[in-house]
Amino acid sequence: MTIKLHCFGESGNAYKAALALELSGLDWEPVFVDFFNGANRTEAFRDINVMAEAPVLTDGDLTLSQSGVIQQYITDKTGKFGGRETQKYEVLRWVLWDNHKMSSQVGMTRFLMNFLPENKRPAEVITFMQGRLRAAFTTLNTHLEGRDWIVGDGLTNADLSCCSYLFYPEPFGFDRSDYPNIDAWLSRISATPGWKHPYDLMPGNPSDRA
Repeated sequence: MTIKLHCFGESGNAYKAALALELSGLDWEPVFVDFFNGANRTEAFRDINVMAEAPVLTDGDLTLSQSGVIQQYITDKTGKFGGRETQKYEVLRWVLWDNHKMSSQVGMTRFLMNFLPENKRPAEVITFMQGRLRAAFTTLNTHLEGRDWIVGDGLTNADLSCCSYLFYPEPFGFDRSDYPNIDAWLSRISATPGWKHPYDLMPGNPSDRA
């Protein structure tokens, strides 16, 4: 049975789940969520996910939301991306760090800077958020000094979570050249066989609304 991932291309959180599915080799397909026209707030979508968020994975009778949960389900199903048994809590630590300290803040900053009308973009909030993001990028860049991957010697959910928003082209205060360890790490991820850019992996692109 084909796994379905309700997602949209602009969502870094959806990309975490979509990239894990793509690299896992599981049979899956994306289902477009027209987020920018409010599809996630409809009664039909809330029947799938009461949190009114994407991504949502459906696999037969099973429905899961939250990218970290979906990533763990893929790991449990395939044995991939979990690291060694002794590393599972370290992988989880970085997934949770990303969700709280990096992805959530990148997501909001990128939205404010790119998806709001220019006259409604709150400059002071954006400046504040970019300061917090610089601290997060520095933490990740420092951790990657002398390492190929965030945890252990291979790609894990820690990498798939932390990399997600950093592949998007829209500006949000991140320049890869400022963080050489992150830059090299992102290049390793994108060189992984089967890797795809978020706009190639999922339906939905800012150009669709241009």
